[in-house]
Amino acid sequence: MSYSIDDLKTLMTRLRDPESGCPWDTRQSYKTIVPHTIEEAYEVADAIDREDYPHLEDELGDLLFQVIFYSQMGKEDNHFDFDSVVDNLVRKLVRRHPHVFPEGTLESRIDPHNRPSEADIKASWERIKAEERAAKPEASAKAESSSRLDGIARTLPAMVRAEKLQRRAANHGFDWPEVEPVFDKLHEEIDELKKAWYDASSGDGPAEAVEDELGDLLFVCVNLARFMKVNPEQALNSTNHKFEMRFRAIEEHLEREGRDLDGESLEALDAVWQAVKGVERTRKR
Repeated sequence: MSYSIDDLKTLMTRLRDPESGCPWDTRQSYKTIVPHTIEEAYEVADAIDREDYPHLEDELGDLLFQVIFYSQMGKEDNHFDFDSVVDNLVRKLVRRHPHVFPEGTLESRIDPHNRPSEADIKASWERIKAEERAAKPEASAKAESSSRLDGIARTLPAMVRAEKLQRRAANHGFDWPEVEPVFDKLHEEIDELKKAWYDASSGDGPAEAVEDELGDLLFVCVNLARFMKVNPEQALNSTNHKFEMRFRAIEEHLEREGRDLDGESLEALDAVWQAVKGVERTRKR
């Protein structure tokens, strides 16, 4: 016997039952569940990054449970339920994919010999999403403060949000024409950060300026990644992993030689670091 989505909905209802449910589950609210949702999403990403597909199945189940949890609370508050979430999602995706569902129905199909270009599909996608943003109640209620940047969640990780802001602005013509000016801007921001740092260190400038200039530098780095078609979040994750592997290799190297990392000089540690990098290069050949 295999359980179904209906069984999962029943389980969630039981967990939230105020008389016979789980005390922890019944205490939760939309806001208290958010950290768990974010954690589960990152665990899904981690399983994919490690290509641990058996574990991925488990993590996807945990992430699905988050959706079920919110849907149950929405049902209790008469806001929405799981079925309405699914219905809204299917309608939205059908609407956003006229190049797949030309008549706006799930059953309709495109003529494979008359497919639109990738550019036309992208333009259509952005136009439809802009129409959706404009149609939202909050957009009409705050028409005086509406922006083409509306809808980009403020709770996203800073680097992810920076890329989304830049892409949205670029879609409306606010962008450099090529990558070279981005390199120039990168050097400019480095110089401004150095000046802010030395001014703050000597007492000639505010310490807050260092954070401000560092933020500008990171923002330009994200822009550079966008021009190079590199996902900045993935790039930094890859570097984090690389650093971790090298540091662990240093620890293992010193342990084999009976040495203690905390007692070594920076010069000695750097020598081992370079040796570890040399081993990596040899393996790549």
